[in-house]
Amino acid sequence: MSPRRSYDQYCSAARALDLVGDRWTLLIVRELLAGPRRYTDLHADLPGVSTDVLASRLKDMERDGLTTRRRLPPPGAAYVYELTGRGRELLPVLQALGTWGAPELGERRPTDAVRAHWFALPLLRALEGEGLVEVRLEEGEFHLRVGEGEEGAVYGEGPAPVEPDARLVLGVETCTAVAQGELSVAEGVRAGRIEVSGDGTLAKALREA
Repeated sequence: MSPRRSYDQYCSAARALDLVGDRWTLLIVRELLAGPRRYTDLHADLPGVSTDVLASRLKDMERDGLTTRRRLPPPGAAYVYELTGRGRELLPVLQALGTWGAPELGERRPTDAVRAHWFALPLLRALEGEGLVEVRLEEGEFHLRVGEGEEGAVYGEGPAPVEPDARLVLGVETCTAVAQGELSVAEGVRAGRIEVSGDGTLAKALREA
């Protein structure tokens, strides 16, 4: 394990960057906000990262108290990585960074990878209320836990594990507009760009907004 590099500056921002300023670290946090993930799953959803760099970052994050590694009980019997409480505290940091970077999205380039769940954090910030929301894009499905605190996973890949409070169907262009602050979720629903279904309080609030 490589020794921790430091800016050697007595400044909280510099200290934070000592921990999360390396390339890929915050994107690993983004993936682990979905809950425990296997190394192979992380590698698949971080296109462009080498196996050596990913392994090194995970070791550094474990050393710095951002993640833990544990073995699943049988029949899984695989090792997974998950965020500690300290690591989960980076959620608002990632959301703020995503909001700040949203104007840079522009038009999707031919070389740009995309995963449906990468839109989870901006949607989580944009949705009001509380409940489980299932989201469907052409690229795939994911689910969000809106207004339920930061104690566990705030989103997950695939359909909701139980009946969601609301289901949303929309396109990447609409998700991008929401992320960039050009469109609210309520405006998207009214304009017919976001389809809402479900009988939960959250679904009803979105339809009536």
